[in-house]
Parts: sequence; structure tokens; C-alpha cells
Amino acid sequence: MSAVQRHAVVAGAGIGGLTAALALHRHGWRVTVCERAPGPTAVGAGIVLAPNALRAFATIGFDITRAAGRPAPAAMGLRRPDGRWLSRVDTAAPAARFGGPPLALHRSALADALAAALPTSAIRYGVAVTRVDDADGSPVVRTGAGDLDGADLVIAADGIHSPLRRQYFPDHPGLHHSGETAWRTVLPASASLTGTATAETWGRGERFGVVPLADGRIYLYATAVVPAGHRPADVRAELLRRYGTWHDPIPALLDRIDPAAVLQHDLYDLAAPLPRFHHGRLAWLGDAAHAMTPNLGQGGCQAVEDAAVLGHLLAGAGPSEVPAALAAYSAARCARTDAIRVRARRTGRVAALRHPLAVAVRDLAVRATPARVTDRAMAALFDGFTLPDGMDTVPTGVGARW
Repeated sequence: MSAVQRHAVVAGAGIGGLTAALALHRHGWRVTVCERAPGPTAVGAGIVLAPNALRAFATIGFDITRAAGRPAPAAMGLRRPDGRWLSRVDTAAPAARFGGPPLALHRSALADALAAALPTSAIRYGVAVTRVDDADGSPVVRTGAGDLDGADLVIAADGIHSPLRRQYFPDHPGLHHSGETAWRTVLPASASLTGTATAETWGRGERFGVVPLADGRIYLYATAVVPAGHRPADVRAELLRRYGTWHDPIPALLDRIDPAAVLQHDLYDLAAPLPRFHHGRLAWLGDAAHAMTPNLGQGGCQAVEDAAVLGHLLAGAGPSEVPAALAAYSAARCARTDAIRVRARRTGRVAALRHPLAVAVRDLAVRATPARVTDRAMAALFDGFTLPDGMDTVPTGVGARW
């Protein structure tokens, strides 16, 4: 490896971008993170870090549990609007099998902890990356604040609407609307909310989720089958109309929401997989590489996995070895992330069923699913993260163009 310090530019200071920056920093890289937002923000909602994400964090020596607080409650599951459980899982058994329970926390708390582990000068706020030229040679990163050149590596962690994905895959079909919108908010901690169960409730074309966070706050989310762009004039009235008669504690939780703090986003995933996650010295990760619907809770987790694998493969790579390392990254990540993207889409379609007969059959099937089948499904997600051995493989489709 060259004695000259390697330099990576990361486009985006989301969870994936910050994790990648930290992984590289701990392997001796100098990192520059360009973030379009003017500064850190507390706006956002919750994230559940599944055991696979926590193991990926462990590979880069980052322990979020020290800053986050207590893990998830002892049980979680699926319910019907009348409150009956469709399935319920004691988290002790999965925790023992997969190395620990999931951890639910506010996204801003995770982002703050990652940023705090980086050098203070690493993150440049108010700097949006618009394009990257000469990714095959010596990349030039174009930003609204001027050009950055001399990077050995550029990481596109620029989100679901990634400008860098559009630049390098201009014929890719882009995003696919799931047919649903989602509302998300976080309620302040309250003694009256202590002991609230983690659950997702499935109705007819509507869902409601309740997730206690590690700091005592409660993360709420809801989805509904509506046309893209649907925005109710009165968010509280809309949510009460849809979910106000559902089982406790949903009505009481809705009474506590601050409409101004409710986020709404239509749900999209990538319409088709990218043929690779790299081009020369440029790599994509997270939503920029494999945007998926949140139905398995794996979007952020897969971004963390991406970052850990990138850091591992680039740890000892000199500047001339970066393209080969990124080819190995594509080989390691493309198949797993696309399988999860497809599985999340299928799960969403089942959860969003609206016809009464189809819903009845779905609910019966969930109740009748043997525990061993559920265990296998969890194992595919939670045991699927591995660090590749090296850079001796090249992904199928390298060199292909849309």
C-alpha cells in the first residue's frame, strides 16, 4: 500500500454514508463527507437495527448500544385492528440465536453518534454533490461549493433519488411506486407509555406500527394504499379517520401526535436492480444502490452492511487497487441486497391487501405459519451478513450498460 494517505469523498451524510466514512477512517483513510443539508438535524423518525446491522457495526469497532440505551422490548409481533395477535415473537430466543436483540433508536441519535466518531473536519454541510467526472481515472467531484479533485475513491450515498445513479445509469428505469404512502413521527417519552408493546397492525390496505425507542420515546408509523402525491390537508384528522377505532393504545397515541412533526413520504423502491454497484473509483451504497420499501426493516441495515463490506475490502487497498476492491464489493453485495429488495416488495403487497376475502386468507396464513418457517425467514436476513475473503471475484454484469 502507498505511504501517501488515501482520500475518499462520500456524497451524503445519511446512515450509510457516515458508516462508510467511519469504516474507512478507522482503516487509515482521510474522508470528506459532503452533505447537502446546512447542518445536523433532529428531524426524522426511528430506525430498528436488526442483529445483522449490529454485527456489521461490530466489524468496524462501533458499538451504538453504549450511546443508545436499552434494547427492544421482550416481545413483538403482528396484530389485527381489533387487537388480536396474528403472530408474536419473544425476542429472547432470536437474541440468543443471532447474537443479540434488535435495537430501536431515533435516526438522529445514530447519525450523531457516527458523526462524533469522525474527525471534526470530516463533514462539510451545505455542500451538495451534483456529479462525478472521470470516475475511471482521477475523479473530480462537482459540488455547488466548488470542485473536489484528487480523490482515490468516491462513495455515492446520495439517497433514493441519487443524482450519481442517474448520471452513470441513465437508461435505468429508476424508481417504482409501491402504491402506498407512509406517515412517521416520534412521541416524547412519558411514564404512561412505559411498557408499550412493539407491534405492527395490518388492516385492509392500511398498517400501523408502534416501536418503543431505546431512549423512552415512541416511534409511530402508518401506511395506506393511496395514489402517489396524496397529501391530506389535516394530518391528524386523516390518521384518526383511518386508525382511530383500532385497538389500544393506537387511539391514545394518535391523540398525542404533533401534526407539524409528522413526516409523510410515498413509498418507492428501485424498479430493477443495478447491474453493479461500482464504476471505476465510484461506488454506490444504501438507497442509492438498492432502494427498498421498509416492509422488512432492512433498508438502513443493508446500508450499514454495504459500508462494512466496503471498509473491509478497501482496508489494505492502495490507490491503484481501488477499482478491483470496488468490483469485489459489487460481487459481494448485489445478489443479497436485490433478494431483500424483492422480498420487501412482496411482503408489502401481502400486507397491503384490501379485499376482505384476501385479507381473511392472509391473516389465517400468518396465524398458521409454523415457527420453523418464521425462524428460517429471520435467519436469511440476520445470518446473511458476511465479510468477503478478498478481491478475487468480479460481479456478473461488470461492464454492462443499461
